[in-house]
Formats: sequence, C-alpha cells, structure tokens
Amino acid sequence: MLKLEHIYKSFEGRTVLSDVSLSVPHGVTHALIGSSGSGKTTLLRLTLGLIPFDKGYVKINDQALLSFTPTEWADRIGYVPQDGGLFPHISGRQNVALVPGLRNWPAARIASRVEELRALVDLDPAILERFPHEMSGGQKQRVAIMRAAMMDPPVMLLDEPMAALDPLIRSSLQQELKSIFQRLGKTVLLVTHDLGEAVFLAECITLLHEGRVIQTGTYRQLLLEPADPFVSLFINAQRTLPDVGAVA
Repeated sequence: MLKLEHIYKSFEGRTVLSDVSLSVPHGVTHALIGSSGSGKTTLLRLTLGLIPFDKGYVKINDQALLSFTPTEWADRIGYVPQDGGLFPHISGRQNVALVPGLRNWPAARIASRVEELRALVDLDPAILERFPHEMSGGQKQRVAIMRAAMMDPPVMLLDEPMAALDPLIRSSLQQELKSIFQRLGKTVLLVTHDLGEAVFLAECITLLHEGRVIQTGTYRQLLLEPADPFVSLFINAQRTLPDVGAVA
C-alpha cells in the first residue's frame, strides 16, 4: 500500500502542495488528475524521493520514505516518466537490465527476468536489441514499463505515459496497459490530464486543483456527487467521456 499523508510543499514561498493525502491499496490503480500546475508531477517527484517535502509522510506498507536510503527507496518504486525516459545510447535490453546490473544480479537472473517481463508486455524480442530512436512510441513505452518493473517494486508511478502518442497507438496501449497492471498486481499511481484515460485505467481517481485534493472517488462519485463546483467544471471540460451507466 502507498500512503501520502498531509503533504506540504512550497518553492520560494509559493505553495505547490497543501495538505495532500491519498492512499492506494495493494493491487489498485489510482489516477491523479488535474489541470496544468495543479501539483500532480510535483507529488510524483516527492513520492520518488527526488525532492524533499516540507511536511507530511510518504509510506509504502507503513514504512516511511525517510527511513530508507535513496537506493533502497528507488528499488521499491518503479517509475515511467513522460516519453518513457529511455537512455538513447543503449539498447532496449540494456535499458531494462541497467539497474539490476548495478545491483550485481547474476547474468542468468537478469536474462530470466527480462524474458518474463518481455512476455508480459507482449514485445517482440528483436525490439529489445534496438536503440530507442529505432522504436515506435508504443514500443518505447513497453520497454519503459519493463524497466520500471524490473526490480519487482511493490509500487509503480507513471507520469503521463501516453501523452506523446498518437490517438490510435494510445488507445491500443491503454488496453494493453490495463491488462499489464492486472497481471503485475502492483500498486499503481498514474498521472494524466485525460479523465477518460483515468476512468478506463483506474479504480479510483483523485482530482487536484491548485495543490489541494478537491475530491477522491470513482468517476460516478465525481460526476454525480461533486464535492466542489470545480469537479463539475473539470468534468464538463472533457470532450469525450464514457457514459456513466457503463461505469461501475
């Protein structure tokens, strides 16, 4: 389980996050949505331990971030940044195997884990031998997901993982990503601007606005029981959404 409790963060006197709390149970995908500047990416960076928070706690299975070394914490969270974030000068296979190599895993163990994840994301083995610039957007995202899952972390964070993909590839990858999440069984926190994507991929949604949690719940709850006028404003600004009757 991932817990963020009463998180506060300011930069140069400007409040970016104010009393943000959310909890993501084991095996659940939770979407973090909101307009630009709402604090979504900052919250992910805090969770990753890349920047310090002013107040609050970040915990995995009730163990606080501050009780781990940066390396120990990094091995507990897999991260997929926008555009995949693959190193351009090494192959897909080398990208995936980089961290376990630094952790001195035996070569046979690395090869076995790479093959396990390759099958899970349904990627042609030949793609792993290519450099990132030789891959399509969808292929790069699959490799990035493999890399994030390589150390078998209990938590995975994804920051707008499909924002740069064209609509057809994005739609296909959304289907595959949902299946991958189910097979991995990880706790997943996903940042997206797209409410339709959040509804499709996540069991629970948190809407941020100006650094504050406005509402957390299912799409149905946000639509039919808005906690604030901004919830309805945000929903109505979306162009394409599923019918509420089709959403559990």
